[in-house]
Amino acid sequence: MTQSEALNILKTGANVFLTGEPGSGKTHTVNEYVEYLRARGIEPAITASTGIAATHIGGMTIHSWSGIGIKTKLDKYDLDKIGASEHIAKRVGRAKVLIIDEVSMLSAGTLSMVDAVCREVRRSEGPFGGLQIIFVGDFFQLPPIVRMNVEEKLTREEYAQAELIESAPVGRFACEAPSWAKAKPVVCYLTEQYRQDDSDFLTILSSVRKNTFGENHLRHIEKRKIKHSDAPVGVPKLFSHNIDVDRVNEETLAKISSKPAKFEMSSRGHTGLIASLQKGCLSPETLTLKIGASVMFTKNNPRVGFVNGTLGAVSGFSKGSGYPLVKTRNGRTIEVEPMEWTVEENGIIRAKIIQVPLRLAWAITVHKSQGMSLDAAVMDLSQVFEFGQGYVALSRVRRLSGLYLLGWNARAFQVHPEILAKDESFRGASEEAGAGFAQIEPEELAKMHENFAVACGGSLKKGAERKNKKKKDGRLRRAKEGPTTYEETLALFKLGVGISEIAVKRGLAETTIVSHLEKLYMDDKILKKDIEKIIPARTRAALSEIEKEFNKIGDGKLSPVFEKFSGKYPYEDLRLVRMLL
Repeated sequence: MTQSEALNILKTGANVFLTGEPGSGKTHTVNEYVEYLRARGIEPAITASTGIAATHIGGMTIHSWSGIGIKTKLDKYDLDKIGASEHIAKRVGRAKVLIIDEVSMLSAGTLSMVDAVCREVRRSEGPFGGLQIIFVGDFFQLPPIVRMNVEEKLTREEYAQAELIESAPVGRFACEAPSWAKAKPVVCYLTEQYRQDDSDFLTILSSVRKNTFGENHLRHIEKRKIKHSDAPVGVPKLFSHNIDVDRVNEETLAKISSKPAKFEMSSRGHTGLIASLQKGCLSPETLTLKIGASVMFTKNNPRVGFVNGTLGAVSGFSKGSGYPLVKTRNGRTIEVEPMEWTVEENGIIRAKIIQVPLRLAWAITVHKSQGMSLDAAVMDLSQVFEFGQGYVALSRVRRLSGLYLLGWNARAFQVHPEILAKDESFRGASEEAGAGFAQIEPEELAKMHENFAVACGGSLKKGAERKNKKKKDGRLRRAKEGPTTYEETLALFKLGVGISEIAVKRGLAETTIVSHLEKLYMDDKILKKDIEKIIPARTRAALSEIEKEFNKIGDGKLSPVFEKFSGKYPYEDLRLVRMLL
């Protein structure tokens, strides 16, 4: 199936499993759909199974979004508590479309819990509470980490007390969850290839994927084996374990005699969300660079000339800004300015970290390389310990000539045996879906797209796409249209007008004014000391106690803190305190 065919299916509102081999354009297709929705005033919930994947797509983990956190099972009390959370109730209740990226790393049990939360909050017994659910990923890649023997089966009996899931066996993978079957996702298996352009290499990757890797493929692989001493300079190394990555990067940097330059990460927002962003961000909290250091970009900025995974070397530091100058492989020199990683909720940034989007690139773990495209890589696959780990590493590079192998074990060319049979059924289902949708007349398909957009509360007005883009990006019409609602609140706030008085003057609820202040604070329009001044005296007297409770919970939720103090402090006050953390 092509990307355009998959996009047409997504626009109908059908539940979808978007899959395909590495480099087939899954992320690109999702981004196209997100842009399509936003252009019509529909804000999708963008999540991923891991923090790293979440940072790649500008969303949050599905665990944070749903409120399940690190839970491995839900009882009725847990479900009621999550449903009573103000933030979770709002974001789950308002959502129309839920995207889960890297679904291969999500367990069946976790997906069932997400389904239960959505049904509870949305008061609907439909799969995921009636949301359009979009699963994105490739089950041949890294599987979920489960706290049990790989062969052990989860059972629905474990969830019997909660009465959330019937009694029958549940497998390891998300696609084995009952909630997946009930959602009946249309399989869109992308078959075009945008990463690899080497036919021999594609054949090797295909043989691993189909479990037909044999002596003829091994001969090609053996030709790419090198000694440690022969590893090309400036090419990143992929390892299975963090200890090897850190060792190589630190040792190699230390060998450079030039003066180091350090760049510290800054942050705004709740500590729990910041910690999640930091965990998923490939750029370190303290980035130490030297002239000559091999680096890799960790964000996308095609306009400037780099994407996540672009390789280069530090050629110097700007005399004006002090930021690193990186010469990429294509000979272009880029002054690398800090960028933001954010967590958004209903269009408002809840937390952000700011760092120079670089990391040392002499070495990286296979897990952190998932989702990247590399021109070349040196790999040590001799300690591969998980199905799909070797496949992920191999598929990072675009062609065989960019592959340098230090070693491997048998597991490096194996994929999970359970997935082989599933993949065949996925391909067949995708072909059937493609053939079925091809029978729909263009006019009817366009009407289906319109109907779903309207059902989501989206706009179909002519020019709505362009207007929404302007609204989100640039506020291009500000000069003609006057100040934004946030700017109006800011103007009054700077005059010393209190929250309640601003609300009266503007004809808005106090909660709305507090949300304005939260956004203004995240955008650096107002300072921490400004927030401190407007916290009511009674709440300010218990500030340390309230902050301690927020830190104990760790995820920025208001309801548990509100309940802890038996409603003594209003939600608006607690939101102000949360900004200070």
